[in-house]
Amino acid sequence: MMLQPATHAAAAGPARAHTGLLARIADNERLLWRLMLAPAILYIVLLVGFPFFLSLYFSVSDVTVGSREMSFVGLENFRRVIESRTFWTALKNTLIFTVVSQLFVIVFANILATALSVEFRGKWFIRLLILLPWVAPISLGAIGWLWIYDSIYSIINWTGQALGILGPDRWPIWLGEPTLAMISVIVVQIWRIVPLATVIILAGLTSIPQDIRDAAAVDGAGFWRRLLQIEFPLVMPIMLVAVLFGVIFTFTDMIVVFVLTRGGPYDQTQVLASWAFFTGIQGGDLAGGAAVSLFLFPVLVAVAILFLRLARRAEVT
Repeated sequence: MMLQPATHAAAAGPARAHTGLLARIADNERLLWRLMLAPAILYIVLLVGFPFFLSLYFSVSDVTVGSREMSFVGLENFRRVIESRTFWTALKNTLIFTVVSQLFVIVFANILATALSVEFRGKWFIRLLILLPWVAPISLGAIGWLWIYDSIYSIINWTGQALGILGPDRWPIWLGEPTLAMISVIVVQIWRIVPLATVIILAGLTSIPQDIRDAAAVDGAGFWRRLLQIEFPLVMPIMLVAVLFGVIFTFTDMIVVFVLTRGGPYDQTQVLASWAFFTGIQGGDLAGGAAVSLFLFPVLVAVAILFLRLARRAEVT
């Protein structure tokens, strides 16, 4: 019986020391933010950093699928890529695919976010419908669009003829004509990215203090004046972040092109991401595919720096 207090004291000692260690860590801000950032840094190093440096290593070699040996070839793979006509076509298509889709995305996302910021009956259901394209697997969504654009069963063509929009001799081959194929993949990408941009902009709209809206209403500001002179400038930094995410996702995306057109017809919808996949994985030229994919990196870095600086200036002003 005399040993029990000593046992409790011995057990309480490590617990007290553990609590003191946690308290010291919580009070040390420099150590705390390092510990909080450690998981994110580890994630980036393992899932982004390692593949990136592996691509650098592959791009200066002659490695192929199934090869056991590789040798250093310097910048030969980059020279072959630049001299390829497909590269310039894919680069042009990537820029068109990204810029055009994001212009429409930001317009539609602002309209939807503004509509959803108002209370109305059935708002939760409308939010659910808007989020479905982003929540659902893009491969399933792209397959659905593949049926919509089908050369025989296209619901767009049948509806157009039923309404008299398309003549009896007019039957567009959406994925078989170069211009229509590019329009088709852009439409699917807009459908895919709009929900993300809508949620981000809606979060910015809901964060505007109600006092600002009340003051604008007292001053007699109408809907358009309140939207363009008050809400739009306040949401601009968040809107730029939404555009940045959309540009990154679109510029590096290959799923829509892969499922719908596989880069055709005649490489007229080929983008850099899909061409890197076809070259490196399906073509077996890992070194060439790595070289193609690395051309995405400087463009994305430049875009990220530009948009973050614009967002910072908009936030300050």
